[in-house]
Amino acid sequence: MVAKKYQNPSGGLNKAGREYFKRTEGSNLKSPIKSGTNPRRVSFAARFGGMSGSMKNEKGEPTRLALALRAWGFGSKEAARNFANKNKRKTMVGWVQ
Repeated sequence: MVAKKYQNPSGGLNKAGREYFKRTEGSNLKSPIKSGTNPRRVSFAARFGGMSGSMKNEKGEPTRLALALRAWGFGSKEAARNFANKNKRKTMVGWVQ
C-alpha cells in the first residue's frame, strides 16, 4: 500500500508518487494511457483484468482497483480482459518468448 499523498484521487499514482518510486526503487513509471492499443495499455489490461477483488468497497465506493481501471479507460475488469484478449496478438507481432 502506498501513502495517500502519492495516490491520485481518480486512480493510480500522482506525479509525486511516480517520482517517489523512481527515487526509492529505481522504477520508471509512466502516467496512464486512456485510449488506443499501446502495448503498455494492453499489458495493464491483461494484468488488472485478472486481479481478484471487488470493484466497490463495503460503503459502495469504488476501490483503488476500480479507480485504476477507470484511469486507464476501462469500466470493469471484464472490459479490460476483453480488450487485452482482443489486442494481445496485434501488439506482440514479432515478439518471441
